[in-house]
Amino acid sequence: MTGTIRDGLNFAGNLTGPRAINAWKTYKSFKKSMRSKSPMHPGFPWSISVEPTTSCNLRCPECPSGLRAFSRPTGMMEQYTFEKIINELHGYLMYLTLYFQGEPYLNPGFLDTVRYANLKNIYTATSTNGHYLTKENAQKTVQSGLSRLIISMDGTDQQTYQKYRIGGKLDKVISGIENLVTARKELKQKTPFIILQFIVFDHNIHQIKQVKSMAKKLGVDKLELKTAQVYDFEKGSQLIPEDKNYSRYQKNEDSEYSIKSSLMNKCWKMWHSCVMTWDGNIVPCCFDKDAKYTMGNIQTQSFGEIWNGPKYLDFRSRLLANRKEIDICKNCTEGLNV
Repeated sequence: MTGTIRDGLNFAGNLTGPRAINAWKTYKSFKKSMRSKSPMHPGFPWSISVEPTTSCNLRCPECPSGLRAFSRPTGMMEQYTFEKIINELHGYLMYLTLYFQGEPYLNPGFLDTVRYANLKNIYTATSTNGHYLTKENAQKTVQSGLSRLIISMDGTDQQTYQKYRIGGKLDKVISGIENLVTARKELKQKTPFIILQFIVFDHNIHQIKQVKSMAKKLGVDKLELKTAQVYDFEKGSQLIPEDKNYSRYQKNEDSEYSIKSSLMNKCWKMWHSCVMTWDGNIVPCCFDKDAKYTMGNIQTQSFGEIWNGPKYLDFRSRLLANRKEIDICKNCTEGLNV
């Protein structure tokens, strides 16, 4: 049985009657809202992202954590904040992403949150730059029950890798992957499903063939080639690949760039998911990195009050009317990964 099939069965194993009913309600309410152009939502999200921390050890130039450029407070999520939202939503949740901004392993309690979610039979995923996957952490990660782990490695040699992952050490990432693969074998576990993520930039596109070979040699379950997000893309960037197959942007006749996807007045994420920042703020999606559109805070409100509250209702209404007027939507390329 391949790792992909095992991963799919692992996710399906978390499905319960109430979760299935909620997912169906969510889907039906989304379709009805699209037709009526009026938001309705009798269900709850079946997928959420939670931010363990905003801190990061690297200085990636297109990341608020890397740039230390947040306009919101930064910090580490406390366990009680995490448990509050999980206790309210575990009956509906099927997929939990323990990542938003920052490097999750910098939060000392990160694996405790994984274990808590695992006890609630929720599929868990996270993304890391791979620098903290020591032999000890690799074993603890496997033992925590984490379902999926994405490890970013955007170069097959140090010189190329550090052009974006500023301050990073490629040998540490490779060693971390090896530690994780070994720990999974030694502990005779099938999880986490290991994804090696390669963000395609203009400076590393020539290494795609090499990273495919490296992924196979390292023994990861999947290699994922991802298009790069650039904040000020209109004037172009040296990060944007010239090869259109690996870019989410296109160069127009006026020499300015635009996003390749059309921005329709709908967004499935506004019905099936949301993001919680480290301090409990609920925001619409992962493009709201500064929590500009905070809908409420889980520490002072119930999730139901937030999810069906006036702020969320207004935001969904605006999206259905004219999504292009919402600034965080302008760089959205949901579904454009290569």
